[in-house]
Amino acid sequence: MEQENRKVPTHEVTYGRLRDMVLYGVLEPGQPVTIQGLIRDLDAGMTPVREAIRRLIAEGALTLQDNRRVTVPHLTMAYLDQIAFARDAVEPRIAELAAPNLTPALIARLADIDARIEPAIHAGDISAYLTHNHAFHFTLYEASGADVLTDIARSLWLRFGPALRVVVGRYGTSGLPDRHAEALSAMRAGDAAALAGAMQRDIADGVALVRTALAAGEI
Repeated sequence: MEQENRKVPTHEVTYGRLRDMVLYGVLEPGQPVTIQGLIRDLDAGMTPVREAIRRLIAEGALTLQDNRRVTVPHLTMAYLDQIAFARDAVEPRIAELAAPNLTPALIARLADIDARIEPAIHAGDISAYLTHNHAFHFTLYEASGADVLTDIARSLWLRFGPALRVVVGRYGTSGLPDRHAEALSAMRAGDAAALAGAMQRDIADGVALVRTALAAGEI
């Protein structure tokens, strides 16, 4: 049987759905949810849900409160400092490694994803902004071939995403970071260093937004 024709295992589907609930802020930091509630929301059985929870706890995206409830951890300033340091070290390097592998077709695909971000910002569509922003970054990162670094970036986004969703939900989409036009210009010029710099500034803008809200006690 061809690989593309194989059915995705149920536990992987369940994990992906729960991961997205965390990543895109469906589950807010500190909001307790029951395992039975997740079984209902994910339309999955007890075993795949427990496996998904176990994996996300190992990735630092969920905390087990007791044997029936889990929650997304609250973000602290010290925790944010660690995430910011790691993202600044890892993600610009992934972008730099991706640069030589960017074909005109892939750049066009990235431009198409980015074209959906600005309308989402103007429309105040938080879900669309978060989805397309994530897609832009990881479509680029997957071109790097740096699987270890990309996996680290995914873990960092799981830890950072819920706080960003809270901030956007409270303040709206105006002023959101979007250095993607700079990144696309660097891609078209074949300038790996400029691409890394654009992504570094994009990350810094997002971290600064969350840091300000956290310092004000609004997360």
